[in-house]
Amino acid sequence: MTELLPTRATFVDGAAVRIEVRGDRAAGELTVWRLGDLVSRAPYDGAEEVDLGALPAGGYGVELAQGGTVTRTAVEVGDGRRMRYGFVVDYAPDRDVAGVADLARRLHLTDIQFYDWAYRHASLLGGGEEYRDALDQPVALATVRELVTALRAAGARSLGYAAVYAVGPAEWQDWEHRALVTAGGAPYALGDFLFIVDPAAEDWLASFGDQLRAAVEHVGFDGFHLDQYGYPKRAARADGVVVDVAESFVTLLAVLRERLPDARLVFNNVNDFPTWRTARSPQDAVYIEPWAPTLTLGGLAEVVTRARSVSEGKPVVMAAYQHVYDSAPVRASDLATAFTMAALHSHGATQLLAGEADRILVDPYYVRNHVVEPSTADLLRRWYDFLVEHDELLLDPSIVDVTASIAGAYNDDCDVTFAVPVTEAATPGAVWRRITESRGRTVVHLINLVGQDDTLWDAPRREPGHTGGGTLRVRRLGTAVPRVRVADPDGGARLVDVEVTVDGDYATAQLPAVGVWQVVLVEPRGKDLA
Repeated sequence: MTELLPTRATFVDGAAVRIEVRGDRAAGELTVWRLGDLVSRAPYDGAEEVDLGALPAGGYGVELAQGGTVTRTAVEVGDGRRMRYGFVVDYAPDRDVAGVADLARRLHLTDIQFYDWAYRHASLLGGGEEYRDALDQPVALATVRELVTALRAAGARSLGYAAVYAVGPAEWQDWEHRALVTAGGAPYALGDFLFIVDPAAEDWLASFGDQLRAAVEHVGFDGFHLDQYGYPKRAARADGVVVDVAESFVTLLAVLRERLPDARLVFNNVNDFPTWRTARSPQDAVYIEPWAPTLTLGGLAEVVTRARSVSEGKPVVMAAYQHVYDSAPVRASDLATAFTMAALHSHGATQLLAGEADRILVDPYYVRNHVVEPSTADLLRRWYDFLVEHDELLLDPSIVDVTASIAGAYNDDCDVTFAVPVTEAATPGAVWRRITESRGRTVVHLINLVGQDDTLWDAPRREPGHTGGGTLRVRRLGTAVPRVRVADPDGGARLVDVEVTVDGDYATAQLPAVGVWQVVLVEPRGKDLA
């Protein structure tokens, strides 16, 4: 077996792009592709590492052909704004950190959340160099620093977890005067474990900001994951002041940006609260943790669409935990994850899911994670490679949804037909079709819900039903024949051309059957008949 592993999760524009070759290093041919077009071709002589040189900004597929075997990876060259999020939870003394860095490189993870690294929620560094965290997990700051160093070398940023308003019992007497309280006078809390204060109270915010700065100085974090619990929305403070918590979050983010001008800041909008207020705040991503009532693939898509509409170009990340692995067979769970990723990626968002060396998230307490089976590891590698290789078709902030403007009989500009129903909404038994445009290109997303009884994203999925081949029909632009290319993360991962036939003012192309998700790229100005 051969594995191609980029030396970095992402490469800075102008830097040399290097690929490590592991396993079988038999001679062969190395090719680099951008949106299905060949960029370079070179013989491979068995070297442990190959230098692709500097590549222009964008996403690329890299293939190594050895005999009849082709091994793939992807690389991103850019400005560091994208966010493909992972996690780490183990800070035991002397743990091996190499696997974490490898996963960041393998899945191109730009940022890693250091979940529950701190001594206490209101005393981040109060435990010295070694301690047990609030839930009795061992932490050695030397290990935390080793992880930060290894991830930085792998091109990934390290974000320390910090709850923005949580105080444990040991520190409560110092902060109960800032408590947010229920109508009965009891403090709002997370169980009996953490109590909630007004995150914008001046004394709390001063202390919290000081602790984050100290964590940067003493641990080396590149930024912070700023957590909340989704409640309360409005509450009285212990001193009688009525607090609009959404506004407190906005104040908190503004103050933290001033205190930490160079830090990567990511705030958790639990169940979309209050994305409409925080998305424009001075942070680096719009991060949402969905719970009921966001239970369907269509519901996820709607949340992402709303977030992108107010994000001002920031990346959108969904913390969609796949609890399904705890109760369903691995194949049915892998399909649930594939459908979740298809819904998110086709709507311009990424998913916080993978972390450590071989884990995925199945619970909001990240320590209760799931060790992946080989099939899941292969799925993640394929789909994350696909995401990176086709980044500009999926995550570019300029992408807009034009389905309602160009599809359907009234518009008659671009649409697809199959022997099964095609719908603009996520509907069981149909192909879910979405059409986007950006930079003069049209992209048709096809998600195959044939054979499914429902569209729950965190539930076992059946094998995708057979769609048969499809027909794409596009109104021509002048005398040009559109160029049409197709890719599928589980099939032909690289975009390949399909034959286009001219029929008067229209052009048609025959599409292959859809697996879980198929991406169709249409370039109106393909070649000219004149």
